[in-house]
Amino acid sequence: MPAEIKEKAADAPERLTVGFILLLRSLGITVPIGSAIVFQQALVKIGIDKRESVYWAGRSSLIMDPEDIPVYDSAFETFWEGVIGVQRKGKAFLQEIALVTDDQRAEEENSSEQSQDVSDIINLKYSSSEVLSNKNFGLYTSEELLEAYELMKKMKLLGGVRPSRRKIPTKRKSQYPDLRRTIKSSLRTGGEPIRQQFFGTGERQRRVVFLLDVSGSMEVYAKALLRFVQAAVVGRRQVEVFTLGTRLTRITRELSSRNLDRAISATSNAVQDWSGGTKLGETLRVFNNEWGQRGVARGATVVILSDGWDRGDSSVMSEQMHRLQKVAHQVIWVNPLKASPGYAPLAQGMAAALPYVDRFVEGHSLNSLADLAILLSE
Repeated sequence: MPAEIKEKAADAPERLTVGFILLLRSLGITVPIGSAIVFQQALVKIGIDKRESVYWAGRSSLIMDPEDIPVYDSAFETFWEGVIGVQRKGKAFLQEIALVTDDQRAEEENSSEQSQDVSDIINLKYSSSEVLSNKNFGLYTSEELLEAYELMKKMKLLGGVRPSRRKIPTKRKSQYPDLRRTIKSSLRTGGEPIRQQFFGTGERQRRVVFLLDVSGSMEVYAKALLRFVQAAVVGRRQVEVFTLGTRLTRITRELSSRNLDRAISATSNAVQDWSGGTKLGETLRVFNNEWGQRGVARGATVVILSDGWDRGDSSVMSEQMHRLQKVAHQVIWVNPLKASPGYAPLAQGMAAALPYVDRFVEGHSLNSLADLAILLSE
């Protein structure tokens, strides 16, 4: 393979994975998210020194239909070797392919020197933010996590509202008369209270409680989701964050710093069971006993970010989810695996919790978190 491609792969194998999958999809091959993750992980382990290794890593993980093999072969030669013969709808044509970002495209348009005719080149043009919006968190690099965090901070996590005990003046008739305003307005009519004034029920921002699973099975997603909840903590009031693993840990104070590095460092020191085991049912019991029933979850929107893997007793999970549902305004379960083709909630914890979940949504990408932000406003 060309040395230039080897150098790019060594620097950013994830970027080459995305580019190759974009090419396959543009040629009509369906590539599931899970398959893309497996292929990227295989490239990291085997490298790209041997053509046969890269070829079979892609073919075994990305191709589901044997009829797609001829198209895959042509795409593989196009992308990895620069030998063109891309087959589409039974026709073959010779072209060179280039992976171009928006910034690189602008630079090329300003450059007057062109080594080849533009008609001989296929440019896979993409916006870096657009790619990140749809990209699975499991494929993110450290640089992409930072870029994604900036996009997360721009999401408007307004949250819903709930009735408050405080009464506010209103022009509508209600069961709460405002005697003071009524008497004051009567002075304009010779002391006759012709126009009655009333109080209305006030509103306050509804609390949002995040319960983030930090067990080993969630490791590839927890890093991105932690940045999302940190953006929520610094972006609005009435937010509480806890981690779930083998124990329950409150990390609201640690995430309150607007300095991301400082917040992540404080959280790492506070959470002792990061990438450990999973006892969702037991940790939910602790949350309900010490926080939920006491008022943190009462009337709040509770968001559980987890893949649902639980090593504990499923009856405990059912019992605690039932308790949580009774005090919360709504329970939203965010599962990063839900976006995988053919996914079914068969994990023990997920199956036990699902009857008590009001919304079951995806959480594998920025777009899915943007949809979650909309749900939080209800």
